[in-house]
Amino acid sequence: MSAPDTRSLAARLWTYQAERFPLAKTATLLACFTSASVNASAHLAGRPLPGWGAYAVAFLVTLILFFQLRAADEVKDGDDDAKYRPERPIPRGLVSLRLIVGLGVALAPIAALAAFVYHPPLLGVLALVWLWLGLMSAEFFVPEWLKARPLVYLVSHMAIMPLIDLFVTATEWLPHAAHPPAALWFFLALSFANGCVIEFGRKLWAPQNERVGVETYSGLYGPRRAGAMWLGAVCLAYVLLVGVGVASGHGVLVATLGAAMLAYAARAVLAYRAAPTPQAQARMDVVAGLWVFGCYALAGYAPLLARLFAKVMG
Repeated sequence: MSAPDTRSLAARLWTYQAERFPLAKTATLLACFTSASVNASAHLAGRPLPGWGAYAVAFLVTLILFFQLRAADEVKDGDDDAKYRPERPIPRGLVSLRLIVGLGVALAPIAALAAFVYHPPLLGVLALVWLWLGLMSAEFFVPEWLKARPLVYLVSHMAIMPLIDLFVTATEWLPHAAHPPAALWFFLALSFANGCVIEFGRKLWAPQNERVGVETYSGLYGPRRAGAMWLGAVCLAYVLLVGVGVASGHGVLVATLGAAMLAYAARAVLAYRAAPTPQAQARMDVVAGLWVFGCYALAGYAPLLARLFAKVMG
């Protein structure tokens, strides 16, 4: 048992965020994700982009939701962390589980107020996200059954990604219509696929880094098979990305740039499968993040890119 950390609460929380919820990285990714999602909703409906309020509410609420996801993970992984990952902040006594969960709960009224002030019906979509988050936290009341079926576990937990994206896009479409644009379902499915890309990517480990009690896809299926599964998720995401591009009228541009991204991702995972070293493990985590960042940038900013290319070429 490590000695108690005597630093101020602010200092300890700063250390916690650096280790478990890096704000700079998370905020950057979520700024891309939320702005692209709002843009995509407008493009797919043939509407002009909304005002800054939609982007601000989408970003703030999503940042809060992602922190609540982190708090939920701390709860459901608490026993395993104490047993197998004692170096993590909560097991080593940096902060308490009660504090992190309390912060997650305290942030809920802020998210609800932001949604209500912008457009009251958004609260219904936000409630749907929180309902799924609650079920996830309780492991859908069948924790052992889920744990024995890792792919079912993955699907059940990644389903929250399109639900979050439904809220984000609703900041654009809900003030105009009772239902989202028909083609938006391509985009929501893309969010699910990209969630799987991130989750698989961070659990493709080098054999020498595998740890007892820490479940990874490389440990479950072996590096070669797990790498192939990750590439399958990337390919699915690419197909859905092209679908979004076609629906928004920029299919050729999105397909072409997306194919370059796909080739880069494939090269990385083939290198990992051939030699699953610690360096290859670290690279896969980075490549997964870059893939998702690129997907949302293309899906949400294709019209801007098309105008930019036309200006350069013309």
